[in-house]
Amino acid sequence: MFVKNLSLQHYRNYDKLSLNSFGNINLIIGRNAQGKTNMIEALFVLALTKSHRTGKDKELISFGSDHAIVAAEVEKKYGTVGLELKLSSQGKKAKINGLEQRKLSNFIGSLNVVMFAPEDLEIVKGTPGIRRRFLDMEIGQVQPSYLFHLQQYQKVLLQRNNLLKQSWGAGPEMGTMLEIWNEQLAEHGVKIIKKRKQFIRKLQKWAEHIHEGITRGEEKLKLSYLPSFGEAEEEDEAVLLEQFMIKLSQMKDQEIRRGMTLSGPHRDDLAFHINGNEAQVYGSQGQQRTTALSLKLAEIELIHEEIGEYPILLLDDVLSELDPYRQTQLIETFQSKVQTFITATGIESINASRLKDAIIFHVQEGQINL
Repeated sequence: MFVKNLSLQHYRNYDKLSLNSFGNINLIIGRNAQGKTNMIEALFVLALTKSHRTGKDKELISFGSDHAIVAAEVEKKYGTVGLELKLSSQGKKAKINGLEQRKLSNFIGSLNVVMFAPEDLEIVKGTPGIRRRFLDMEIGQVQPSYLFHLQQYQKVLLQRNNLLKQSWGAGPEMGTMLEIWNEQLAEHGVKIIKKRKQFIRKLQKWAEHIHEGITRGEEKLKLSYLPSFGEAEEEDEAVLLEQFMIKLSQMKDQEIRRGMTLSGPHRDDLAFHINGNEAQVYGSQGQQRTTALSLKLAEIELIHEEIGEYPILLLDDVLSELDPYRQTQLIETFQSKVQTFITATGIESINASRLKDAIIFHVQEGQINL
């Protein structure tokens, strides 16, 4: 997979930008607040239709404009595709080769990316919500059906929570409605849980091997899914469905008192253990950083395994955060294999001698020059 060009209109601090000469390695150099991250964020948004930095699309649109457009041509193993995403207060419109897509889930996956940014350390040491978001975004890239079930689950969850808030002291008709929402919640919930477990099992295979290499065999990394009900290893949908319905029945009174759904994939978590110890609690900053790096490198290989080609790698100001050994490990992973976009405040913060034939872009106040 290779991004051939990129054009932006009214995107953050880029009123109009057109770049047509990318290489395998692309260094984006500039001082802070000039637009480096905005450029690679645009590629992320084109891939996933949402930003890794904000949940508000209006923040992606230049001040004073009513819309933003991100477009690119992407060379894939079966040919070149033209992608365009328009953001406005009316919503998002996505096009593939000029044809508008009825569902965003049909668009997501046309461009696959792996983003590694300083805030990705929060995947290891942050809240469960951050880890669930990590799972949702990565699985959604390679399995569009996952996004469908996730969207349906979230809709049902909202309706069910609204009902629970009204159910205190309510009559039997409320119980009937709750049963209907339970069935729909469980139907989509078990699909999400099953796909998460399968994804984590595959990610474990790659991450364990990569982590062992980075730590010179001194550390063994283990990933574990932490469900809010049932066994972590269980993947049979019929069993999961029965377990989910039983759990919902058991939690009914408590949920009515609290006015919220207390079980399901929206309450699940992902744990990381290094040599048997929980990395979030007992891991040093260096171990947590290495775990995050291992996850990102594992993602690259997992996506290649799933779709038959490598994703685009986006490195947002992370090389300078890594010690020379880890920096070398990362560079050797993507060198000559994965098209990579790297942001940095200066070339001196990067071991540039290991980057072959890198194209350097200089960014200043929303203007980019070679």
